[in-house]
This record gives sequence, C-alpha cells and structure tokens, in this order.
Amino acid sequence: MKSYIDLIEQTFYWPQKEFNVENNALKFHDVPLMDIIKKYGTPLKLTYLPKISENINNARSFFAKAFEKHNYKGKYTYCYCTKSSHFSFVMEEALKAGAHIETSSSFDIPIVRKLHEKGLLSKQHFVVCNGFKRPLYKKYINELINDGFENVVPVLDNLNELEAYEEGANKPFKVGIRIASDEEPNFEFYTSRLGIRYNDVVSLYNEKIAPSKKATLKMLHFFINTGIKDTAYYWSELSKFVDMYCELKKVCPELDTIDIGGGFPIKTSLGFEYDYQYMVDQIVENIQWICEKNNVEVPHIFTEFGSYTVGESGATIYSILGQKLQNDKELWYMIDGSFITHLPDVWGLNQKFILMAINNWEEPFHKVKMGGLTCDSMDYYNSEAHSFEVFLPKVEPKTPQYIGFFHTGAYQESLGGYGGIQHCLIPAPKHVLINKDKEGNITSELFADEQESESMLKLLGYSK
Repeated sequence: MKSYIDLIEQTFYWPQKEFNVENNALKFHDVPLMDIIKKYGTPLKLTYLPKISENINNARSFFAKAFEKHNYKGKYTYCYCTKSSHFSFVMEEALKAGAHIETSSSFDIPIVRKLHEKGLLSKQHFVVCNGFKRPLYKKYINELINDGFENVVPVLDNLNELEAYEEGANKPFKVGIRIASDEEPNFEFYTSRLGIRYNDVVSLYNEKIAPSKKATLKMLHFFINTGIKDTAYYWSELSKFVDMYCELKKVCPELDTIDIGGGFPIKTSLGFEYDYQYMVDQIVENIQWICEKNNVEVPHIFTEFGSYTVGESGATIYSILGQKLQNDKELWYMIDGSFITHLPDVWGLNQKFILMAINNWEEPFHKVKMGGLTCDSMDYYNSEAHSFEVFLPKVEPKTPQYIGFFHTGAYQESLGGYGGIQHCLIPAPKHVLINKDKEGNITSELFADEQESESMLKLLGYSK
C-alpha cells in the first residue's frame, strides 16, 4: 500500500504555497505544526496573522492592476467585514494593513471606540454601518457622527431609518442605500429581505434625502449572498445595480461610490481554483462600460471582504483519541473535540475545509470516518470537497495521530458561541496566535487557554 504522502502527491499539485511536508510532518506557512502541538497540546485553534495582511494587500493589487488596465478613474477602498471574526488580533491586523471597517451590530461600535483609543482607527477611517438597526445601534452611530468621525456611513436598510439620524445627529453626515438584490432562481424566496427594493430607491432619495439639511447620499450598496462568481446570475445582478447607480447619479450629483459587498471565495480544498484577477478585471470593466454608456462618471469602489480577509489564516488541530471499528467497513477516528461546537459550519452548512494529517505522512493510508465527542449523531466528518471519502494515515491504535482542518478562521468561533455554553458542555479549545518578528522568525503566543468548567458553571448559575 502506498503512503499518505503518495496519495496527496498523486491527487493534487504538491507542495502548495501554504503547505509542505518536512521530516514526515506538515508545515503551515512554514510553521512546524508538530512543534506547536508539543508546546500547547490539542485541541487548539491557531491564527497565522500575516495571512490577514497578505490577502488585504492581494485584493488591493487586483483592483490596482484592473484600474490601470482599464484606465479607471475611481478609487478603491478595502473594508473588513467585522462579523467574520471580531477578535482584537484580527481587527488590529486588518487595520495595520490599511483596511477600513464594515459593521453589522450595535456592539460593533464599542469595538470601533476601543480601536480608536488604541490609535489604530482614526476619525478619518470609513465605518460602513450595515444591517437592519435596533435603536441602540442607531444611537451609537449618531454618537460617532457627533464626536467627529468623518466617514461614518449608515447604510439605509429600510424606508424609515433616516429619521433616526436626522433627529440624533447634530452635524452633516453621509448615508448609503442598500439595494435589495434578487436571490438565485433556486433560492426559497425571490428578493433579499435586506435592503430597499429597486422601485423605492429614487423616491427615497427625492422625498427624504434630497430635502435634508444634514444627510448626503454618497454610497449605493450591493451584496450577492452566493458571492462573486463567474455566472450569468452574478453579472446580471451587478449590471442591474450599476444601472441603478447611473440613474440615481443623474439626480444626485453627490453620489460617487458603490459598495459591491463581499464574496471573494477562500480555498477550502487543495484542488481549489479561482482567478481573482480575472474576476476583478471583469467587474471593473463592466462598471466602466455601463457608466460610459449612461454618460456618468465611474464611481469609487468599496468591497467588504470578511471570509477572504481572515478565513485562510485559521486552523483547527485535533488529536485522534482512539479508533472504533463499528462494522466490517466503517472505521472511526475519534477526535478530542467536536465538529458541532468547534467547526459549526461543518454541521450547519455541510461546509468542507482542507483536512490533512499533521504527522505520519510516510505511513500507509486508509479510509476513515471522523467522529466528534458530543452525543449528537451529526457530529461527524466523512467526506472532503474533492471526494466523498476521507483518507488518513493508518497507524496503530496507541500511535499518536494529529489532524488539522485549515482555513477555518472565519465565523466558526462566533457561530459556535465562543466562551459560552456548548453542546454536551464541550469546552472551547486553546487559541494560539502565530506571527513573524522583524527578522522573519516565527513566534507564537497563547491568546486563550482551553475553557474551564468554572466559566460554564458561572454561566449556568451554579456559582456567582
């Protein structure tokens, strides 16, 4: 039987930019993962911070090249979609790389305040405020405006939202309008619940924004739930949106920006292929062509990349606690954690991440199923994005085997209720931050230890 490394080399182009094998063990961005395991143990989450700034700079480069190619006269602004991961180390790394902020909750605004106190976010940074807003969210937005944050942009999500800023803001402010895009034909409803329908946009401007002595419409906002894909659906929705921008621009000269939302995919398989530069070229070319056809100046372009910013920085690492042969064909590798609680997208969305062995790459491989610790029958992982099966090294039951799920940095902690009560009271794992110092040496530090029982007892009311 061939070895595990033979399987990987025959199935994919190998090694890859972020993965390679040395001394029979996997390295992630040249980080020797066995050294991290020996130092911190498992289960653990890790975040490789330089990947965040790398992706931000990559996106800027894609748009800069497209602007130059098409002689596009607008500017590009990269916003980080905070809901993907609110951790301080993520926000700080994104801001250090020059990103701006897109928010979706009232609790985002105190984070903005903290980042400002640290000197990482200035009053000139763009803070694009999305979502259907509760009163506290609107109150916090008004306070930012009144405190001199010059580029706070509440994006109107319904026809009555503007009144809150008219009443609460004591100085002029910018607003955006979110367009309610049509969903894909196979979706359960036709039009997004978020945003304002196309037929109401011009009347909203004429009846409420244009007469205002405080509000200026600066941005039209667009988001496609399925992401930026080279499909007829995406190009049709983008074209319809830019047509609306052109129509509105003719009656609102102050409008000069479009926000095309997020949607860059991340690598969830070793066989992943996506031409980012081609897609950006096509987006810029389409926007420019429609504007020229309508004799309208091209807009500045904002994006709000979330998963693309932080997803590929993350990894989740487990030990195999034991093996269970449940019938003649089904061998289970039981991990020291839970897919439901640690990687909830696996359970909720059938999301696939890159799964690889950390050690024993020169051992033979066999087909296995992965089982989590909870009592839920859905706490398992049995197929990869490129295959309906999972293959891992074949080792003796008492031989240590470690496995890693990669590019897990977006959404998993927040969806799993980080630091709260988990299914079967499975604790949140350790979290390790990995960085590089000024000399390029790899460093690591423990951000948070594994959740302790006392924190759960307090939440459950057993201790005060």
